[in-house]
Amino acid sequence: MKLLIVEDNERVALFLKKGLSESGHTADHADNGRDGMFLAASEPYDAIIMDRMLPGGIDGLAIVETLRKTGNKTPILILSALSGVDDRIKGLKSGGDDYLVKPFAFGELLARLDALLRRSQDARSETTLAVGDLHMDLLSHKVTRAGKPVALQPREFKLLEYLMRHANQVVTRTMLLENIWDYHFDPQTNVVDVHVSKLRQKIDAGMERQLLRTVRNAGYMLTADD
Repeated sequence: MKLLIVEDNERVALFLKKGLSESGHTADHADNGRDGMFLAASEPYDAIIMDRMLPGGIDGLAIVETLRKTGNKTPILILSALSGVDDRIKGLKSGGDDYLVKPFAFGELLARLDALLRRSQDARSETTLAVGDLHMDLLSHKVTRAGKPVALQPREFKLLEYLMRHANQVVTRTMLLENIWDYHFDPQTNVVDVHVSKLRQKIDAGMERQLLRTVRNAGYMLTADD
């Protein structure tokens, strides 16, 4: 899992990052509400661990409410020392998926995250993806554009699936390197650009509307919008 930890207590944050890393997960960390809001809204995460009381002008529940209002459905585990029934109810009503009271056992936190991820995957268990007239069948691995088959290599299929799952969002080279090639460093090659160029030729060549677009100085976006 790729996780986001929004926690201002350095000791707790280090404890979480160490435990998650030893469990095979990666985690970004924000120690204030402003940075937490930015990361949660701009990066794709499997789940978010959200403290309630944060510096930076925005608290944890305000971040959760904002994310839900903008359509972000990333599973969120609220982590707080506020243990009253009303506190927990308020946290869940704000849009949190689970609520864990400090102090906590790391094993329980990990089990709760696993449960959130399973529920999230079940909710996203679609077998087809579509962006405009571009369609992907995840079971048969068939892709069509305007009803015509598009032949893709395995890496191209994986790249297109990622872009379709993040349609209408800017996808950076770093995101693609991490999620498609499993590189957690920049190999200083043009491997992303080459594969995106080949994919663009296969899905957009000869079409009036171009779906795969380059966003200057940012990355790429797959969209059917004008």
